[in-house]
Amino acid sequence: MIKLLIKRYVKDYQNVTDTRVRESYGVLSGTIGIFCNLFLFIVKISTGLIINSIAVISDAFNNLSDLGSSLISIFGVKLSSRPPDKEHPHGHGRYEYITSLTVSFIIFGVGLELLRNSFQKVIKPNEVLFNPITVSLLVISVLVKLWMFSYNRYISKVINSEINKATACDSLNDAIATSAIIAGTLLGRVVNFPFDGVLGLVISALIMYSGFGIAKNSVNLLLGLCPDQELIDNINSYVLNGKGIKGVHDLKVHDYGPGRISASIHAEVSDGANIVEIHSEIDEIEQKIKNELGVDIVIHTDPVKE
Repeated sequence: MIKLLIKRYVKDYQNVTDTRVRESYGVLSGTIGIFCNLFLFIVKISTGLIINSIAVISDAFNNLSDLGSSLISIFGVKLSSRPPDKEHPHGHGRYEYITSLTVSFIIFGVGLELLRNSFQKVIKPNEVLFNPITVSLLVISVLVKLWMFSYNRYISKVINSEINKATACDSLNDAIATSAIIAGTLLGRVVNFPFDGVLGLVISALIMYSGFGIAKNSVNLLLGLCPDQELIDNINSYVLNGKGIKGVHDLKVHDYGPGRISASIHAEVSDGANIVEIHSEIDEIEQKIKNELGVDIVIHTDPVKE
């Protein structure tokens, strides 16, 4: 279904290196997230109030925070697609990482609030009322979240988006959390135990752990991670395969956001080589790396004796 929506609403959807196309992907996923999470909030808050479940009510507000995260994601992807300017010569791609970090804070905050409410529910448990219809609605909400996990994971791979990767992780956690609530509601009918509060504690821990993991990954990207070894090998291979290139050294790669990778490398050439021919070859290699690897690279030539 998501592929059909992409084809319908994302113009030139196959050109994922284009910033405007990536923006369209982000806006589409964020808009779908807003509608889905609004639907889930209404379903869960109604269900939680009917069956008197703190876990379901907390899960409902978790979906409401997810709605806010979707709005922030749309805002972030629009900011990241802005072109370079005088103050930001490499563009604004890292806004995606900042947005992902913001989403992680929201996720962690929701988990912390759920932890507080669940602890009170364990101390002073209330009876959770069983209702087949409301349980069925919760099952539907699990299926919706699993679909949201699937489409966000798909988009994250297509456009290499940390925002969608974080959202996919959050959606999977929500599906697991709601499944646990359903199981606790059913068990509560036959066992005299405060499953509702205990499951709330487990869910809150899961949510906070997810938020921490997303935050850690976002911070690492903002600080600058070591480039992927496959990318390093590919760049070295492209340069070394150039005519007249004897060796390479001092490769440096800088990540300024998805689709905005810059690099520089020193290529060793014979000190007796024709400068014009070498310059032409270097230009071709730079363009090839740009087209096939998506890396904007500058190659410096270092003359070496034969």
